[in-house]
Amino acid sequence: MDHSKLERMLRIIILLTSNRQYSIEDIAKRISVTPRTVYRYIETIKEVGFLVKKHNEKYYYIDRNSNYFKDISDLVHFSAEESLLLRHAIDNIDENTQIKQNLKKKLYTIYDYRILPEIVIHKGMAGNVSELMNAINEKKQVRLLEYRSSHSSQVTDRLVEPFEFTTNFVQVWCYEPATGINKLFRLSRIQCVEKKESSWQYEPQHSASNIDLFRISTTQRMPIHLRLGIKSANLLREEFPLSEKELQQEDTDHWILKTEVCSYDGVGRFVMGLLDDIEIIDSPGLVHYLKEKIKLCSKNLI
Repeated sequence: MDHSKLERMLRIIILLTSNRQYSIEDIAKRISVTPRTVYRYIETIKEVGFLVKKHNEKYYYIDRNSNYFKDISDLVHFSAEESLLLRHAIDNIDENTQIKQNLKKKLYTIYDYRILPEIVIHKGMAGNVSELMNAINEKKQVRLLEYRSSHSSQVTDRLVEPFEFTTNFVQVWCYEPATGINKLFRLSRIQCVEKKESSWQYEPQHSASNIDLFRISTTQRMPIHLRLGIKSANLLREEFPLSEKELQQEDTDHWILKTEVCSYDGVGRFVMGLLDDIEIIDSPGLVHYLKEKIKLCSKNLI
């Protein structure tokens, strides 16, 4: 048995020893093979001693009385407490965010997202992440149904070619044929993902740009220099974990944030909510941005 077949076999065993049952079509979709191939794998699994059973003549699972069941289940599945601990352990990796992202992707690939939702993604987004990941693996276009755009303040359907997730599956990079632009789409703003039969048509144009610590992406880079109090420094670390490596403690009550941003939008929203705890140092562009925003707010209040 070659490497790819063995990998698929192991993935089927992991799926069927979980606390969930799968149809042949479900399994075929998850491991990217035909239903007929899944039937052959299941027959092989039976031959080596596993008791594969069906529920309602459709959904397959491995009986707990099978040989090796307990050993496999103990090795590859996690309790709720173990899942939470593992999630916290991964989230505490801050030296190399790409390693963290790759680790989560590997866990997602191996395990059913309904078993470990807290490790990989927020609850309620598992189905959309699954469809996007399948589309990326199969190089398919998708339609993001009822996407709520903050930029245009509109709810529209968007035909895109997804090609890369950002750290922690917060956003997904997509090429949008209608605009000819690579864009970031926030997963929490997607109502539903519809995978299309059409394959990618613009793969050479796929390109992920830089993202600043406030999760804004543009080709611009603008310097900012801030002095933060305890409250604002704590909130910054909690809401934007990547800021940890940019913060320098000045004294017991203050931290310095000196970095570059892609836009003043992200940092501007953060600063405006904490004006009494943040001092802007030598950042004239940010000062001008905030003055214009405050001026606009004042007009709206009149």
